Amino acid sequence: MSNTAQSAASTRIASLLDANSFVEIGGQITARSTDFNLSAKETPSDGVITGYGVIDGSLVYVYSQDATVLNGTVGEMHAKKIARLYDFAMKTGAPVIGLIDCAGMRLQEATDALNGFGEIYMQQTKASGVIPQITGIFGTCGGGMAMIPALTDFTLMEEKKAKLFVNSPNAIEGNEISKCDTSAAEYQAKEAGLVDFKGSEEDVLAQIRALVTMLPANNEDDMSYEECTDDLNRVCKDLANCAGDTSIALSQISDNNVFFEVKADYAKDMVCGFIKLNGSTVGAVANRTEIYDAEGNLTETMDAVLSARGARKAADFVKFCDAFNIPVLTLTNVTGFKATKCSEANMAKAVAELTYAFADATVPKVNVIVGKAYGSAYLAMNSKSIGADMVYAWPNAEIGMMDAKLAAKIMYADSDAATINEKAAEYATLQSSVESAARRGYVDTIIEAEDTRKYVIGAFEMLYTKREDRPSKKHGTV
Repeated sequence: MSNTAQSAASTRIASLLDANSFVEIGGQITARSTDFNLSAKETPSDGVITGYGVIDGSLVYVYSQDATVLNGTVGEMHAKKIARLYDFAMKTGAPVIGLIDCAGMRLQEATDALNGFGEIYMQQTKASGVIPQITGIFGTCGGGMAMIPALTDFTLMEEKKAKLFVNSPNAIEGNEISKCDTSAAEYQAKEAGLVDFKGSEEDVLAQIRALVTMLPANNEDDMSYEECTDDLNRVCKDLANCAGDTSIALSQISDNNVFFEVKADYAKDMVCGFIKLNGSTVGAVANRTEIYDAEGNLTETMDAVLSARGARKAADFVKFCDAFNIPVLTLTNVTGFKATKCSEANMAKAVAELTYAFADATVPKVNVIVGKAYGSAYLAMNSKSIGADMVYAWPNAEIGMMDAKLAAKIMYADSDAATINEKAAEYATLQSSVESAARRGYVDTIIEAEDTRKYVIGAFEMLYTKREDRPSKKHGTV
């Protein structure tokens, strides 16, 4: 490495990559500008270490900002090093990992630094959907620098020292950092939904390693497959009890119970993450009504409804999976839409984005209805009508327009209670039962909950060679 070898920036690279695998690129580069006496200052590697190495044997490109050099600020050569790293990554088809610790734009270089930011944005945009992009934030990431994690696929953040903001908390009218630290990992993970994982520096680096092993190297070559050591026909005996907390259900059906959840603190009513099925990575999306802690205690309950935040969270995740040819599995349990004034302002657009994401995705798509599936909320959750290749349902599933008793009350508004109950039972049998949906072809197979793993594995194996043509167009507009 360069003469920044003992810095936190280089230590992070060493901790992230396989031992002794890092090869530095551009280690001798320094700042080119001489304005404002900049030439009198030492600028080793111009404040960013760039190069390549391997994670679990897979090639990755890494840049790590060095806050000991001009506070890690981005100048002309700093930006060019990152942009050049993207060139290498695009040519070889490997992920880019950015380790951020930066005070922002280098004031001494002004327009050169500003142009450098634009060059990085351009490289990120061209790489989007071609190679995975991952950001780890360990120090300051503010102003224009905040666009960099937002342009990547996954963002992980150190939970105590790291700061992520466009406007600093004290610059927001009516706010100060003591009242609401909008730059903190907690806020960015729970409220903004930009951060996928927060934890200690060691945890963040470990999670980046785990994420890389789950993802393909690029949008053409699937390097994420590994040999399955789990029983493909394994019976998941208690799976029916996990219909509420579907994060547990997903880990139950995954090979060796592997589940990498993303944005776990944001829109908790929707679970998104990666599982392994027969050694292959599968993207999973699931409605959730309960949350249990590690000791098995129920900590939170939610209605079985779609929220605007949950819909957008799932839509973004499905788009990523489709871009990188990762099959998608859904576990569906939804009765309608969240009914609050705040949600209503964003609901239609958010659900439209989710519907579009599923309908537009051409990867193999499998849906398992584990509870209720009512109305347009169900349609948005990877229903057969918007393109699910295979739809399974557990025996207790309910599929229809709405709750049977509510439907009976609407249809027989002036009737007595006995009539309402009679018609509700009739409606449940004729219109809302899983058998009724299966007879119409909206459900392919009714399966026992404990057999879910073997059925979804079989479905994805059958769909492995799926090809689907769509109308020729530049891109959609939703």
